[in-house]
Amino acid sequence: MTIPDHHLTEGERRVRSFHPHWRTLAGPFAALVLIAAASGAGLWLVPGTWEYAGYARIAICAVALGLLTVWSFVPYLQWKNTGYVLTTHRFTISTGVLNKSTDEIPMAKLNTVSSDQTLLERLLGCGTLTVESAGERGQLVLRDIPKIQEVRGDLFRLLEDASDDEQDADPASR
Repeated sequence: MTIPDHHLTEGERRVRSFHPHWRTLAGPFAALVLIAAASGAGLWLVPGTWEYAGYARIAICAVALGLLTVWSFVPYLQWKNTGYVLTTHRFTISTGVLNKSTDEIPMAKLNTVSSDQTLLERLLGCGTLTVESAGERGQLVLRDIPKIQEVRGDLFRLLEDASDDEQDADPASR
C-alpha cells in the first residue's frame, strides 16, 4: 500500500516505502501452526465408527476456519494493508482493510522524530518511531518500524532539506 507515482506532486520523489516489521506476524503465524496442528489432531482422534463422526469433523473444520480467520488471516490483512511512505515532501501512513485511513504529515510540519528500541527490537532491527508534528494530532507513535535507524536518518535528512528550502523561500531570512 503505497502512494502511486501519479499522486506525487511536482518535484516530489519517493524515498522509502515499507510495511510494519515482519515480527508483527509472528503471533498470527504461531496461531496458524497451532490451530492447524490442533484441528489435525482433533480430526484424527474422532473415531470413524462413531455415529456423529461426520458432524464432529465438520464442526472441527468450521471452528478451525473461524479461528484461522480471526487470529491469522485478519492480522495478515491488517499488516499487508498498513503502509508507510516517506517522500521528499511528506510522510504518509495508510491503514485499513475495508475502510482506508491515510494520514499525511508534510515535512515542513514535522517538529520532532524519536525512536525507542527494546533489546529484542535492536536484535531484529525494528522499533517504535514517535513523530511529533504541528498538526492537530500532535504526536504519532508508530510501532514495529523496520530498519528504524535508516528510517530515522532519512527523516532527519528530509527535515533538514525541508527547513533549508523553507529558509531559502523566506525573504526575511536573507
